[in-house]
Amino acid sequence: MAFNRIAATWGTQSPVMRGIVLMCISTIAFSIMHGLVRYVSADMHPFQVAFFRNVFGLVFLLPLIVRSNFVIFQSKKIGLHAVRGVINVIAMLMFFTALSISPLAKVTALSFTAPIFMAVLSFFILAERFRLHRWLAVVTGFVGMLIILRPGIVVIDTGALLVIGSASLWAVTMILIKILSRTESSVSIAGWMGIFLGLFSIGPALWVWQTPTLVDIGWLLLIGLFGSMAQVSLAQSLKETDPTAIMPFDFLKLIWTALIGIWFFAEVPDIFTWIGAAVIFSSGLYIAHRERRAAAAQAAVAD
Repeated sequence: MAFNRIAATWGTQSPVMRGIVLMCISTIAFSIMHGLVRYVSADMHPFQVAFFRNVFGLVFLLPLIVRSNFVIFQSKKIGLHAVRGVINVIAMLMFFTALSISPLAKVTALSFTAPIFMAVLSFFILAERFRLHRWLAVVTGFVGMLIILRPGIVVIDTGALLVIGSASLWAVTMILIKILSRTESSVSIAGWMGIFLGLFSIGPALWVWQTPTLVDIGWLLLIGLFGSMAQVSLAQSLKETDPTAIMPFDFLKLIWTALIGIWFFAEVPDIFTWIGAAVIFSSGLYIAHRERRAAAAQAAVAD
């Protein structure tokens, strides 16, 4: 009965409200997963953690794949899915390694550069038109990154470099998702991602393998659960409403990870992390807003 009441209440909400709620759930799930990765990486190599995250994440995605009648196997672009999988695995290994050696809030703040890198790649790969305001937003985003890193003032740590590298590779995967989404379903994109991430992360995991304990398996299951929950919630939120309506709430990830870092790892973010993250996030939000306006203008012309 309680579930039915919740479902009925959910159905009466506007798409924007549903999208916002789902986005908030996604930020919480991502933040918990990042905190768990940091915790487990104290005793297990991040490469192995990434492998189990992918395997258990795929297990939690199986019900969705089955419900879709295995539509993912109807794909005609398996090669492109595989390329995306390779790049995605490298980005994930870099990101998980960064989580194991750098403050959670700093890693999260620098990860906001991914949309900035994506905007630049869209210009060179997808030949999207860039006007002055978009270039200014991109430059502003990189200024925010410099505020966090402060090169020449403080030593740039390995973790920060890994996050930036991961964000740039993640931007490439987002471009590939854009291309795939023209002909592929969201279930197909998510399903093949899970399959290839699991396959391509086996090698790195075996290289550093150590047999996990039952307690480790429990933590790794939670990482897979929250990772899948985050991905599904994010994907559904983007289906419910326009990205510009929910993107401001993505900044909650920094707040949640900062709280987790303070409470569990005694990591207090400095003022430069907050300022730089705000600058980076604002520039990414502006780019998303301009892309929405450009898409609306193109649709109007087409009509």
